[in-house]
Amino acid sequence: MNFTIRHVDQHGLHLVTLTDENNGTTVALLPGHGATLHEFLVRQKDGSLFNVIDNYHDAAELKKEMSRSFKGPKLSPFPCRIPDGVYQFEGREYRFGHLFGDGTAIHGLLYDKPFTVTAENADGAATVAMEYIYNADDEGYPFHYHCLVRYELHPGNNLEVTTTVTNAGDTVIPMADGWHPYWRLGGRADEWLLQFHSEAIVDFDDRLVPTGGLTQYGAFATARPLGDTFLDNCFVLKPGLVSAACELFNPANGLRVSFFPERGYPYLQIYTPNSRDSIAVENLSGAPDCFNNKMGLLLLPPGHSQIFTVRYKVSVED
Repeated sequence: MNFTIRHVDQHGLHLVTLTDENNGTTVALLPGHGATLHEFLVRQKDGSLFNVIDNYHDAAELKKEMSRSFKGPKLSPFPCRIPDGVYQFEGREYRFGHLFGDGTAIHGLLYDKPFTVTAENADGAATVAMEYIYNADDEGYPFHYHCLVRYELHPGNNLEVTTTVTNAGDTVIPMADGWHPYWRLGGRADEWLLQFHSEAIVDFDDRLVPTGGLTQYGAFATARPLGDTFLDNCFVLKPGLVSAACELFNPANGLRVSFFPERGYPYLQIYTPNSRDSIAVENLSGAPDCFNNKMGLLLLPPGHSQIFTVRYKVSVED
């Protein structure tokens, strides 16, 4: 197998690219911006390369839009929303210093942080590891931890993404993890087929915060067109899945994306933006507001690590 790793500058962005030279499949990463997945280029039936990731065109757009759309980055130490940016932990109240426009703390603290590349290897796969050391920078999260992200491009358009978080402090810390890639398959999302295997939908209030309840949900238990369905919801995945937990498929061009989260990601958040040309499919270890509702919250002891892994497979079908 012939894999290569390159560092390139493009439109004001510094990219690390992983390429399978056998078929041209290329994954481009933005270590300097939340370890973001920026491109996943695969060869279509006509021989051209197509990027299945909805990304930023240049550095100016990223700077303007990242804190609004959060396309692609690591969500840590919490995903989604914490209402008013306030949570209780071990008898104390904590309040995040930075809030989103709706008054919630959103998508963690690392989405715009510069990760440092720590290892590269191109052999039977292309692997890049990158790390961010968080030093209690936000008053709402006065804890120390390390976040190591490893991207591995394997043959057959398989991308495995592994996150290892390590408590570098001397007290137990609350922790959750996730990703926020937007996927595009060409044309309008209304025409794509969506399927995912959920046990239930997490009940939300009008601020998109869980109320504590779960409701059975099977609307996409079998593949069907998204149509005009709007989603900004969190689902509990069925445990022990061997097949893909979620799949997107565009029958017009045969592009399919399959999601294989390991058990560390039991929640699936799906968001359909108003543009209807992409879908955010977010693998999460905890539900929105898990710092308060404890749904999937990890309590990480000093010196301990937790690993979270998801695999994305892109295929082109006749």
